[in-house]
Amino acid sequence: MNLTSNAGVNLNSAQAHYRMRILSSMSDIGQKQWDGLLAMQQEANPFLSYAFLHALHESGSACAKTGWRPVYLSLWDQEQLVAAMPLYEKSHSYGEYVFDWAWADAYQRHGLNYYPKLLSAIPFTPVSGVRLLAADPAARATLLQALCRLQESSGISSTHILFPTEAEAEQLSGSGFMLRSGVQFHWLNQDYRDFEHFLSTLEQKKRKNIRAERRKVAEAGVSFRHVAGPDMTEDDWRFFKRCYDHTYSDHYSTPYLNLDFFLRIGAAMPEHIHLIFAQRNGRAIASSLLIHSGQAVYGRYWGALEHIPCLHFETAYYQAIEFCIAQGIQVFEGGAQGEHKMARGFLPQKTYSAHWLAHAEFSNAVAVFLQREAGGMEEYISELNERAPYRK
Repeated sequence: MNLTSNAGVNLNSAQAHYRMRILSSMSDIGQKQWDGLLAMQQEANPFLSYAFLHALHESGSACAKTGWRPVYLSLWDQEQLVAAMPLYEKSHSYGEYVFDWAWADAYQRHGLNYYPKLLSAIPFTPVSGVRLLAADPAARATLLQALCRLQESSGISSTHILFPTEAEAEQLSGSGFMLRSGVQFHWLNQDYRDFEHFLSTLEQKKRKNIRAERRKVAEAGVSFRHVAGPDMTEDDWRFFKRCYDHTYSDHYSTPYLNLDFFLRIGAAMPEHIHLIFAQRNGRAIASSLLIHSGQAVYGRYWGALEHIPCLHFETAYYQAIEFCIAQGIQVFEGGAQGEHKMARGFLPQKTYSAHWLAHAEFSNAVAVFLQREAGGMEEYISELNERAPYRK
């Protein structure tokens, strides 16, 4: 793949005052420029911040050695950053949460290379948000034009933009990308006074089951300690990392993130971090990590060093819901997949991804597949909404 600082991409004469650069390091952009551009976006979140992305790269969690080579596409008006997108050259499809393994396998069976591919996403983070960061609509349109010309001239197999906003998905569709939809489960705060007020809005069976789950944890002698980001110690992070690693080990998998990453975000963005520790007999036994903004809480990772029935639900969901209620935060995104979350008050929310494939025949085949899949997804979401856990 030929991705250089200019990559042979020419912009229209009306946009010639923009200078396009492909950057391999957030340091080449700078925190002031990146976060300044981010502040102009309506649907930004902490995962798009310089602190979070830079920590992923500098810790070695998401870098060329792990198959995530940063090739950030950026537009500059003289020395001012006016548009940018998190963009990676990927040599695999791990850590994405929108699965294209079947497409890669089909390419391989026909003697074609699927990797490397271009991917715009937040590594290991299935959270929707803006992907085409821009100071104004004209800069956003130019950035998208630059991406389209780049993918056509660089010899890549495909480009994938994961979890964009709905508005971006529509714009990408108009630029030749095929859209794919998915579903996540989010908890919505209806100005609840406390957890019991929330429970009172659920169907009786759901309410009874949640109370029973919480009672099991309490009867096991488990209590909870909440630690805000500014108050965390290195020991707190080390214990959390043990729990995080243990969860991956239980699933016979390798953890994506290292301790250096967690220490970096703890130091660089503590105002967006909250840790919950479960403890019994005076020692910690489990923990969960929340990333939050003023509008939303994002459940990221959880892990336990010993098994206690229902401890996962309490540590990762119910304690987080109580945190949302106490802080007046409106949305709790519990992570990818998880239809079981509906029984605990979460509701289905549609997500999007956009895909471009260079090979015409494969592109046509994928388009047919996505059309069939979209119909099934709409039926699935409708069915889920009919089973909403709240009292009618």
